[in-house]
Amino acid sequence: MDVSYVGSGPYCYANSLAMVMGEDAAAPSAIEVLTGSPFGFHLGGGLAWFDPLGWDPDQGLDTAIDLLGWTCERASGGSAAEAVERLRTADGPVFVGPVEFGLLLHHPGSGQVLDSDHFAVVTAVADGVVHFHDPHGFPYATLPVDEFVTAWESVTFEYPAEPFTMRSGFRRVREVAATDALRASLPGARRLLDGGNAGTAVARFAELVAAGLTPRHEAHLVHFAVRVGARRLADAAACLARLDLAAAAAVAERQARLVGGLQYPLVRGHREPVSELLARIAPTFEELDAALAAAGVPRL
Repeated sequence: MDVSYVGSGPYCYANSLAMVMGEDAAAPSAIEVLTGSPFGFHLGGGLAWFDPLGWDPDQGLDTAIDLLGWTCERASGGSAAEAVERLRTADGPVFVGPVEFGLLLHHPGSGQVLDSDHFAVVTAVADGVVHFHDPHGFPYATLPVDEFVTAWESVTFEYPAEPFTMRSGFRRVREVAATDALRASLPGARRLLDGGNAGTAVARFAELVAAGLTPRHEAHLVHFAVRVGARRLADAAACLARLDLAAAAAVAERQARLVGGLQYPLVRGHREPVSELLARIAPTFEELDAALAAAGVPRL
């Protein structure tokens, strides 16, 4: 039975972008696909990531914002005092991130660096307090300025990032329907899928699984990577179906099912079914590229 997924998931930047765009925003599921995140797999920083080689959220956000016909001002770096002043005087709600998830002290059990990025929407800075919506389940959250700054300054992530990165002054410069933006994103998706890198990386990951994963790698997979990977692919399948690309949608849905199927055996430490699933996942990225090519989608 085909039932589309509706529920929570680690879509912090897609949800945050939808918040700052307001009533004119595309759905977070479409925003996530527009960033290009579903179209690949790579090994980086010693961990497995269900997103393309060379991709990162900062690049993906710029791509999605442009495809949707919006623009904004981006700022980063400088001193903590300068960053707070930019935040305080910004035009409208501020898209902030990456910030270090482990140092956001309103989260229970937080207080140490996890090398894990996060994004949120700051609504005000007043009386030494930062007010923000945290899409990880905390609307109207607050932190003392100094504690927020500590999380905002930390950039020990798998991809290059700058301290105190923020986007503000969001405004629409072109009227673009979400379906048109999605269709325009497909050549970029083919570029991200190009070269067979994803299948090779999955095969290498299977070797790591067979040899035994580190506790850090297992935690990364079962708490984040698998569920976000399956969610991204499920949303990609829905978006492709919305564009009447049935063959490509079928491949993406199969990918989502296979990636989602990794969760139980990884949690239970069953290596053999994980290896079997990975062997089935490895060729699907080239299959998705071929399905898009057969539908007449060019490669950017």
